[in-house]
Amino acid sequence: MKKALMALALAGMVTGGAAAAGNPQIVFHTSKGDIRIELYPEKAPVTVENFLGYVDDGFYDGTIFHRVVPGFVIQGGGFTEDMARKPTREAIENEADNGLENERGTLSMARTQAVDSATSQFFINLADNDFLDHGERGFGYAVFARVVDGMDVVDAIAALPTGRSHGMADVPRETVVVESAGRVGG
Repeated sequence: MKKALMALALAGMVTGGAAAAGNPQIVFHTSKGDIRIELYPEKAPVTVENFLGYVDDGFYDGTIFHRVVPGFVIQGGGFTEDMARKPTREAIENEADNGLENERGTLSMARTQAVDSATSQFFINLADNDFLDHGERGFGYAVFARVVDGMDVVDAIAALPTGRSHGMADVPRETVVVESAGRVGG
């Protein structure tokens, strides 16, 4: 565990020094275990403010990880257990040009084909997905955070069998619920 945390800290330094003392952290308490995330407000201020707004409002409580693609991503932040889409705030500016990369363990905002269409949904990269970075595939997907503890939980979610549900593919057959999300120390 100590080696894993050290590797994550070093990875943060390699990606442009994103990791910094005092960065806000949140914890997703899920039905599979806890996932602790460090946010990068200096690199993605609009995205972090948006994300924390959803966290502080309790928006993520009761949402699910609705998309799992092994070796690629797990995605959540938009649907309830009965696969109902939660109403969101307005879309935000895409900050994919912030120098952060879609590496294993990073969080990025999910969006439609429209560049500035992200609202509440996010994904956690299961691999180094450089084709999602700014300039690699159009404007790219905005990285704004990194898992600092609980990557084993992310991997357990990624290992779940999936299928189709409510017209969507890659839905885990076992529902993984975000029981609550909140700031660390807040």
